[in-house]
Amino acid sequence: MLKYWLGFNKVPGVGAKRLRALLDMFGDIESAWNAPKHDLAEAGLDQRALRNLIKVRNVLDLDAELEQLKSTDVRALTWDDPDYPANLRRIDAPPPVLFLRGDLLPEDEWAVGVVGTRRATTYGKEVARRLAAELARAGVVVVSGLARGIDAVAHQAALDAGGRTLAVLANGLDQVYPSEHRGLAADIVKNGALLSEQSLGTPPDARNFPARNRI
Repeated sequence: MLKYWLGFNKVPGVGAKRLRALLDMFGDIESAWNAPKHDLAEAGLDQRALRNLIKVRNVLDLDAELEQLKSTDVRALTWDDPDYPANLRRIDAPPPVLFLRGDLLPEDEWAVGVVGTRRATTYGKEVARRLAAELARAGVVVVSGLARGIDAVAHQAALDAGGRTLAVLANGLDQVYPSEHRGLAADIVKNGALLSEQSLGTPPDARNFPARNRI
């Protein structure tokens, strides 16, 4: 079933709400993927989303997508997976597929986001460093976005304090952005996880950054 989740994740215009409507109508992800065009329209897909789905279905090799995922150290959690984060299920539009490198632990439910500007002042970096370190020492997981500036400081401070940290990316997990944070990303994988809703191969795109903030 995972390959159908991977397929829908590549269809522009079919996000969490529309996919939920399809599952409600067709019962399971495979039936939704293979549904006739008129039934998909009846389920609520507009013409743009319907065209995109038909196009992706015609060109995408689902088995190849699955094999590509298996060839990496990236896992994919779906709504059907019991390991899907409980807190994430409660948001308005939880990502149907959550890709991760590293491990999610039960204690990761106790998490606080520490984010900020990429052009941080010395004072701003010091405040972020102290805050992230204190949270980590208290057993709270620090969540940020691996960006330059405050994000990187928060991740590093949590690691230096012996804590866990999660990085939410706006690109596929087969790449690290910005590239100078590859070492930091590797350390995060050992003591937390990299997370993304974007399929493997998705480059950093400004349109994806606002959406990732909900994660």
